[in-house]
Amino acid sequence: MVAVAAVARPALCREQISGAGLTAEERMKPMATAVLVFGDSIVDPGNNNNLHTQIKANHAPYGKDFVNHVATGRFSNGLVPSDFVAQKLHVKTLVASWLNVGHTPEDLLTGVSFASGATGYDPLTPKIVGVITLEQQLEYFDEYRGKLVAIAGEEEAERIIDGAFFFVCAGTDDVANTYFTTPFRSIEYDIPSYVDLLLVGVNKFLRSLNKRGAKLIGFVGMPPIGCVPSQRTVGGGLHRRCEPKRNYAAQLYNSKVQELIAGLNSEPGFHTRVVYLGIYDIILELAENGDRWGFTETTRGCCGTGLIEVTNLCDTRFMRVCDDVSKHVFFDSFHPTQRAYKIIVDYMWDTYGHLLEP
Repeated sequence: MVAVAAVARPALCREQISGAGLTAEERMKPMATAVLVFGDSIVDPGNNNNLHTQIKANHAPYGKDFVNHVATGRFSNGLVPSDFVAQKLHVKTLVASWLNVGHTPEDLLTGVSFASGATGYDPLTPKIVGVITLEQQLEYFDEYRGKLVAIAGEEEAERIIDGAFFFVCAGTDDVANTYFTTPFRSIEYDIPSYVDLLLVGVNKFLRSLNKRGAKLIGFVGMPPIGCVPSQRTVGGGLHRRCEPKRNYAAQLYNSKVQELIAGLNSEPGFHTRVVYLGIYDIILELAENGDRWGFTETTRGCCGTGLIEVTNLCDTRFMRVCDDVSKHVFFDSFHPTQRAYKIIVDYMWDTYGHLLEP
């Protein structure tokens, strides 16, 4: 149970983030050269669009509140966290996907997203649904770097990579889908041993980014997975309460991954600074006390019944959509609304923003 006090951060921290004492020009100066994004559907702006997978958001009602109501492939009614992060860093308004986009030089110079909905640290997770693995995302980054060199030169490309903010968000699909929905892992692993399997993937991925020159990584922890609408539906019983085993898995992972990150940060030869970004408390707060934030629906998505509809099941050709999205914490049965995402990113910045400063 999260206390409200855990969400309300000290005023000093807010002043630091908003740039108290700085000129307007200094406040708007980019805090990073580029934003480079890796992960799952929370930060996928459309890389899944042309894949042979059901995990897509390039159809209505996704994008309902995006510019011109375009369903870009973002799993939201509008923006996703990577867009808000890029805005916080004063780098750009939107982070484009690596695939399915005709990039301008400016797109490449300021970063892109390689993320793919429904991927994870468990190698089995992306295979089950046919999406892009994290290893493939690293290969896409290598291709991106090659294009960066082609348009800016080796020296400038290195400067951009050195000053870039690497934003990593994955893991939820491993627990919610691979472990609790399919039988492939749960018959072989208990929750602690499965978390350890995920940590092997995390360790490998962070070391791979370190070798590729990342200097600063923002690493997102897991949310209270048991409080996500679809997980309430399949595991929360008749009253659809937050499912405790899923939340336990997320909490255990968050605890252990912070230990892993601390170890990497203190390791000689590891030249990347990894900052853990916790989202568990703020999402639990929205799920349990959303009325304090102006939400009237915290346990159902905005699409269809709100109980189970997501990706191809969340489609306006077959399902109605709620009238006022801003009153919902979740847009579909798995992903928050744009308004909730903004609250989550604001919380991250209030809590950890001072650790992200160059």
